[in-house]
Amino acid sequence: MAKGNNNLEPSCLSRRAFLSTGIVTPLIVATLPSRNQSLACATSRSSASEVKVTSPDGNLSLEVFLRDQGRLHYRVTFNHEAVVEPGAMGMIVDEIDLCRGSQIVRVERYEANDRYAVRGVHAEAVSRSKGAKISVRHVESMTSFILELRAFNDGIAFRYIVPGNGGPRIPNESTRFVIPAESTVWFHDFEGHYEGIHARKNIADVRDSEWAAPPLTIKLPGARYAAITEAALMNYSGMGLQADGRSGFTTRLGHVLPVSYPFRLRYAGDQERLAKPAAISGTVTTPWRVVMVGRDLNTLVNCDIITSLSPPPDKKLFPAGAKTEWLTPGRAVWKYLDGGENTLEEMKNFSRLASELGFEYNVVEGFWQKWTEDQMRELVDYSRRQRVGIWFWKHSKDLRTPESRVKFFKLLHELGVVGAKIDFFDHEAKEIIDLYQALLEEAARHKIMVDFHGANKPAGESRIWPNEMTREAIRGLEYRNMQTRAAHDTTLPFTRLLAGHADYTPMIFGERRRETSWAHQIASAAIFTSPVLIYGAHPKNILENPAVDMIKSIPSVWDETIALSFCEIGELATFARRSGENWFLTIMNGPTAKTIKVPLSFLASSKYQAMAVRDVRDDAAAVDIARNVVTRGDVLTIELRAGGGFVGRFSRSSSDVT
Repeated sequence: MAKGNNNLEPSCLSRRAFLSTGIVTPLIVATLPSRNQSLACATSRSSASEVKVTSPDGNLSLEVFLRDQGRLHYRVTFNHEAVVEPGAMGMIVDEIDLCRGSQIVRVERYEANDRYAVRGVHAEAVSRSKGAKISVRHVESMTSFILELRAFNDGIAFRYIVPGNGGPRIPNESTRFVIPAESTVWFHDFEGHYEGIHARKNIADVRDSEWAAPPLTIKLPGARYAAITEAALMNYSGMGLQADGRSGFTTRLGHVLPVSYPFRLRYAGDQERLAKPAAISGTVTTPWRVVMVGRDLNTLVNCDIITSLSPPPDKKLFPAGAKTEWLTPGRAVWKYLDGGENTLEEMKNFSRLASELGFEYNVVEGFWQKWTEDQMRELVDYSRRQRVGIWFWKHSKDLRTPESRVKFFKLLHELGVVGAKIDFFDHEAKEIIDLYQALLEEAARHKIMVDFHGANKPAGESRIWPNEMTREAIRGLEYRNMQTRAAHDTTLPFTRLLAGHADYTPMIFGERRRETSWAHQIASAAIFTSPVLIYGAHPKNILENPAVDMIKSIPSVWDETIALSFCEIGELATFARRSGENWFLTIMNGPTAKTIKVPLSFLASSKYQAMAVRDVRDDAAAVDIARNVVTRGDVLTIELRAGGGFVGRFSRSSSDVT
């Protein structure tokens, strides 16, 4: 083994089946498969200048090759057509780019199969992939590292693993994603951190130095789709993307990303410190750099690659994984957007109204900190009698030390509070990423669920820490003055929500909804996936709405989701979603009125009692409610006003008949 290899450890354990024979020197394995995962691997010496991994179905390929005197490059193809054009890879450690002047030494190939419970878009992830661990040597420094590749049927991923050398080192990256010509991209910048409005651009019109907060969604020539983001973000800085004006985006780490307005507002004194690159001791393992790929939007909406690339949860903290007993998805009321007083009595009233709605939770903003512990217990005990759990808001600046975290979560546990809404992170420096992990771990030790606000995009945290039930990282209804809410809402399911759950705080009936209709607002609660679904509307206004029966029946997690072929980013979001034996057809329309015909072929072979909440053509602040009996052979004709919507519920139960 060459000098600089830093004691690469064996990866193929004796219990695994080899795919080929030969006497080989095994490579490092950074993570082992979960209990439900099968994995087989084979290692071979190689002097080849290229390595290719192909998805299990054979359609998607990730190829790494040497060019320009040992510079590592890669390309991604789907059915032999480019998804990412050839681009240079860049893994920099202590200012040395290990991808320049490199040699491929060995290749270990493996296959992985896994099933695990997930929450939100569907109930179970089925993960199949093929992978390769490429041993690479940087000739000048004699540093050896691993470039690991994975190919799934709906995406590819790669990461760098640089073994430790006994001291801290500073990593950086400069991998380039080259987007094919004639592609359309959707992205927003970092001015609002991850609470931006996505711009739609032809790739040729993206200017040099523009910033994109992942996921970056791409419509490729031939009506194929892709999205770029990251997974398994731990012990590292978050990733942003910077355009080069030549159809490319380059990876940039958290310390160089533009400082957002929320961070400048709250943490001006921390800017200089967090602008310095972070040092890492021991092995440097980057997050996975992910490209989701699909022939349609439904493939992207259902893609589990981000959670599949993330480690499974600790069995000691989560004995049943995402199904551990104290992890309970549900709906919540919230006093912030739509009126109410900041008092104990009002919060008891909110819990009472939540119970009338059949909602599981009441999220209480920071004014609870002015109460005595007896008052806190009074709310918790009263709410428990209403079968409603309490969540308390907290500023993240108050939880920066281990002692403060233990004190806070211990208090919540002793009071019987079930969840914490933790706010104002506003940065992706490693220091802040480490804080997310520390908060989730301490919360888990006290059996507390978590909702992060002022946060970065999700990157698989809900797999590692299933007590993360949702996070913001989205421009939701907290933004009062949006003038383009219909286009924004119909963009989000195919951009931000590809990364994971989002606390948009949906559904409001007052002026904050802007040009969208009541039906659009109700549909948003069924489309914006959030396992703890926190409603923006005052619970009294929900109870008084003529569609209250529909709203009560919308779950926060789904067994199955189909993004129908009508979907167009920024124009129309049309989902069929199943919960148990009930199906929901839910539609948000963009800024242009339209009429669509939707076959009900997603239903089973049975008669269904149907309830529909439709737009009223001349009044956005009203709904038309209809009931009927339908079968899978029926086709619904749905008229949608500009900014309109539709929600249909199809139940085999006769209880829906009035």
